[in-house]
Amino acid sequence: MKRGIVVLLSVCAVLVVGYFTASKWAIRHQTLAFYDPARNNRLVAVDVAVRRDKEMQANAGMIKLPVAILNHGNTVKNTEYSFLANVFAMRGYLAISPQHDLPTDPPMVTRVGEPYVGRLPQIERGVANIHFAIDEMKKIQPNADYTKVTMVGHSMGGDISMYFAKEFPDQVKKVVTLDNLRVPFITEGKFKILSFRSKDPVFKTDPGVIPDEDVCEKAGITVVNTGFQHNEMRDTGPDSVKSTIQGMLDKFLEDSDNSDLKPVPTKVPDLSDAPGPVAMYKPLAN
Repeated sequence: MKRGIVVLLSVCAVLVVGYFTASKWAIRHQTLAFYDPARNNRLVAVDVAVRRDKEMQANAGMIKLPVAILNHGNTVKNTEYSFLANVFAMRGYLAISPQHDLPTDPPMVTRVGEPYVGRLPQIERGVANIHFAIDEMKKIQPNADYTKVTMVGHSMGGDISMYFAKEFPDQVKKVVTLDNLRVPFITEGKFKILSFRSKDPVFKTDPGVIPDEDVCEKAGITVVNTGFQHNEMRDTGPDSVKSTIQGMLDKFLEDSDNSDLKPVPTKVPDLSDAPGPVAMYKPLAN
């Protein structure tokens, strides 16, 4: 019996090692450093995630890679959302994650009564970083579709994503946010929106950010109320949280990528009172 258990554990270990070896080979991550001469050579570091086979096809001129821009939360590194970048990369996207804030930047201060409680300068800086990163990436990977990108972001990064979509709607294909708190959702229905919401005693969404349910349904906005904490929605969060988000994100991309005309259902179960994070769709491994 003991010998059987040892053999089983050995087989499982081989399978796990084999899986992670294959995953590591399948997706290539690279960090690039760009300097913006229009802003005193400001450093804009960019983490790139792409599936190797899709990248080779793009380099051969066989395909154009869809592009996803991943935006990090305040004081969080751009490399701390690989669990999201890997979902996009596995679906054939070129996932680009710019670093928006630097240690030399002044701290962000909340100013009640000002647009987005005083966060507008940081949001606009993020938008400038995105445009600059896209321009630089065009030189490195010209065989990607930068005309309409998928905007993704957590917290402050979600606000940057939504603001970018508001200011440049013709450059956006869809939007995914994880608990953006300040910038209201776009309700014109020009693109699909998926948003994961936390149940957090500290991080509270400003009034007017999330539309009413009937508005969401008409505008193609999917709001997922979870029981997760705000800061769990990144690489340092529990595996169960990341797996749940990965599963629902993968399903959202499957539905929206297969047909832009196919509606994404906005009636989703409320997960906030669930006994624990449960993946509603088959999750992708981290």
